[in-house]
Amino acid sequence: MNRDIAGIILAGGQSRRMGGGDKSLLALGGRCVLDHVVARLAPQVGPLALSANGDPTRFAKFGLPVLADTVEGYAGPLAGILAGLEWASMACSVVVTVAGDTPFFPEDVVGRLAAVVKERPGAIAVASSGGKRHPTFALWPLGLHDPLRRFLVNEDNRRVFAFIERHGFVDVEFPMWNSGGHEIDPFFNINTPDDLAEAERLLQTMRP
Repeated sequence: MNRDIAGIILAGGQSRRMGGGDKSLLALGGRCVLDHVVARLAPQVGPLALSANGDPTRFAKFGLPVLADTVEGYAGPLAGILAGLEWASMACSVVVTVAGDTPFFPEDVVGRLAAVVKERPGAIAVASSGGKRHPTFALWPLGLHDPLRRFLVNEDNRRVFAFIERHGFVDVEFPMWNSGGHEIDPFFNINTPDDLAEAERLLQTMRP
């Protein structure tokens, strides 16, 4: 566990391709997707919170703080990252974010991201796999709070990597997994009903 690293689960997506609602609360393997995400992240961090707007009581069973966006309008994941930086500022030096619809991410993701930035103090560490970046899986220094707020308030650009590429960052590559002779991205995320069905299949292959 990295007690000086705060964990933020980005669970506030609009889920248009799933027909609306909270993807993270969909059933997966007898639990919900968010159960799997919390179970993977909690042992890797100190303080842990969810980033989501709307009625926080829908996440009550997790017993975690629910952080609403602190900027107006739906600003996407960057607004959740900003809320996480604000929340963690009194207790931790960095924040790690993960996506709430990605139930199989590596159980060492935080340690590997943190190890890389020891050589690059102040850099953002971004997970990648199969040649693709996953900017919602990243380690963020608290010093980015003010630049991120200015970016969200003053500019018409809500892309996570558009902000990241303006600052020092380093890619951290994670290997693909093999499942039944097929390569699986460890950052596989659930966007559609077909993705949810595939997640159920993958979960079965992971069980003893």
